[in-house]
Amino acid sequence: MNLTATLAAATLVAAGAAHAQSAPDLLEKHACTACHAVDKKGVGPAHNDVSAKYKGNAKAADMLADKVKKGGSGVWGAVPMPPNAQVPEADIKAMVAYVLALKK
Repeated sequence: MNLTATLAAATLVAAGAAHAQSAPDLLEKHACTACHAVDKKGVGPAHNDVSAKYKGNAKAADMLADKVKKGGSGVWGAVPMPPNAQVPEADIKAMVAYVLALKK
């Protein structure tokens, strides 16, 4: 790749990064905060409680991403979590990684 092509590619990457949203912004954008808060139970569990429950579980990120996408019930009580199939996979992964990184 020549210098011009390299600079063009770097510019595109930088522009994409500038448009990336933080995980808390994504949680707000996709209405997760309507039922979940970081530090207190709402309709759904607190995000830091989810993090504590799955701490050390190597399969947690994939399992929770699947739960966000498809919905589910019974883990945190009787209220079901609706499916969120419209949320982009990359956003789900970013939000789940953020939630799992929280500490109580």
